[in-house]
Amino acid sequence: MTSPGLHVRGTARIGDTHVFGPLDLTVAGGEWTCLLGPSGVGKTTLLRLVAGLDRVTTLDGQIAASDGKPLQGRLALMAQSDLLMPWLDVMGNTLLGARLRGERPDRHRATDVLARVGLSDHIHKTPGQLSGGQRQRVALARTLMEDRAIVLLDEPFSALDARTRSQMQDLACDLLAGRTVLMVTHDPTEAARLGDTILIMEPGGLSPFAPPPGATPRPIDDPATLTAQADLLTRLRNSAA
Repeated sequence: MTSPGLHVRGTARIGDTHVFGPLDLTVAGGEWTCLLGPSGVGKTTLLRLVAGLDRVTTLDGQIAASDGKPLQGRLALMAQSDLLMPWLDVMGNTLLGARLRGERPDRHRATDVLARVGLSDHIHKTPGQLSGGQRQRVALARTLMEDRAIVLLDEPFSALDARTRSQMQDLACDLLAGRTVLMVTHDPTEAARLGDTILIMEPGGLSPFAPPPGATPRPIDDPATLTAQADLLTRLRNSAA
């Protein structure tokens, strides 16, 4: 799969109320771009606009793929909440997208995807029988089943404990390799570990932050990663001041 880049430019508003911008965002194809910034600056709104899910906010500008082709049908969104249907088992939740589109579910592929996320022994369990980390693995499996070139992640691991969060970061980085990923996060460690590009969204626009060297996911105890994490936290504290 060839994953295109993404370009978003313009100003967002709800009626006459300014939401964010002017903004000029370029997301490199096949790489992870991590977007941080203070609460309320418009990060989640930006993701929902790109995904075509925000019917309230108007973007006076443009959202386009680098290859010039329509974005429709090439995007997947994984939200902070796992959004699992409590009455469906793991397999049913993984196949939900296909069922909603009226397509024939590919149970063989779903079985393979669930094996890749380590849920082969939990296929017939309902969400209430799973841990938080397992539920997010189901959400990741459902995202992978969509098989989209561009993946939008809205703080998908923020509610997990530190150990499970680190494991899910490693897993997502592995399984989404080669895809174009735009991830909203409030966690400097997460951005330092996963970002090929790191951007800070502020009321005045976007500010770049140099990622640490090395391939992702970077070791959590690597000195350069730790330094980047600390510097990024300082930048965020200053931007919120």
